Amino acid sequence: MKFDFDKVIDRRGTGSLKWDVPENELPMWVADMDFQTAPCIREALAARVEHGIFGYSIIPDEWADAYVNWWGNRHGFAIDRDWLVFCSGVIPAISTAVRKLTTPAENVVVQTPVYNIFFNSIYNNGRNILESPLKYDGDGYAMDFEDLEAKLADPQTSLMILCNPQNPAGKIWDKETLAHVGELCAKYGVTVISDEIHCDLTDPGKEYVPFATASDTCRDISVTCIAPTKTFNIAGIQTAAIVVPDKFLRHKMWRGLNTDEVAEPNAFAVDAAIAAFTQGGEWLDSLRQYLYENKQYVRKFIDEKVPGIKVVYSEATYLLWLDCSGICGAAGEDGNAKALSKFIRKNTGLYMSPGLSYGKNGKAFIRLNIACPRSTVEDGMRRLVKGVSDFKKGDIDE
Repeated sequence: MKFDFDKVIDRRGTGSLKWDVPENELPMWVADMDFQTAPCIREALAARVEHGIFGYSIIPDEWADAYVNWWGNRHGFAIDRDWLVFCSGVIPAISTAVRKLTTPAENVVVQTPVYNIFFNSIYNNGRNILESPLKYDGDGYAMDFEDLEAKLADPQTSLMILCNPQNPAGKIWDKETLAHVGELCAKYGVTVISDEIHCDLTDPGKEYVPFATASDTCRDISVTCIAPTKTFNIAGIQTAAIVVPDKFLRHKMWRGLNTDEVAEPNAFAVDAAIAAFTQGGEWLDSLRQYLYENKQYVRKFIDEKVPGIKVVYSEATYLLWLDCSGICGAAGEDGNAKALSKFIRKNTGLYMSPGLSYGKNGKAFIRLNIACPRSTVEDGMRRLVKGVSDFKKGDIDE
């Protein structure tokens, strides 16, 4: 393999949020990868450092061209350069949208289980979180359109945050599903914020559908949030963009981003994004294959050696959603999967994310990040087996 994803890189002592844990712990929780970013990005950043002056930065045409060409070639989304607005991150953009496009005490709809920081963007800005639970059939998730329409029809509902592809379960929404979401939101005057930060992390041979391409209606009522940060493991660079075809909605978002002071790039944000989207394709395709093989390894391992846990079918992201209801049983309603994840961490050091963080219907689940070298994944699986076995036996080390 041209790119060495098997290389183990020690991240302790580097100020890493993920790895700021005790020495015996193995963090497989927060969504960043334990791989070095693409060589082309490292080279671009090294050249920027070598220049040695880090003053205020502009956003050149090359930045917009990089996004336009990547989304056109990779995802069939014909973006007009004028639709793009720089921002320092997807979550800052979502928080801006909540503040700018809604008023206090209005409802923002999210489909749970979903990325937990959405809740912060809503709650911290004085808006109401309105959960529309996804339907789970034991294998995967689907939208509950009856429930969704009821939530959108509430006169207090003005915004919906869509996760596309879905985090934590890795669901790729099809065109018909997205188009129906657009129809319902337009019917009730609800704007859609589509978080598409995981869109490039699909399994080999799988492709996501940008919400704005599902229909003309979807295009006209939406703000799409995109970035190279999750894909290329450069979240700390703080570089992203929004795509807003409707000029009036775009003006509101542009004003909001500027008011919130998240519309200007740092000295590395532009160069990193340009390098990623103009030169990073080969690296990304190799990464996707490696992640897919990690997924297959974990699925097979858990199926064979961890009875009571089921890996939910996923086609996107490097996150696996573990159904622990076979262990927790009815007690999962009391958050027992949280107790399970806490027990595993305490007794084996394996640190995963309890599903309750992603919504009420995530109580019986745990989220696992497999974006790391295979040897790390294997270590995590050994710890998982021990943790689950001891938990079942009640072998709790107080």
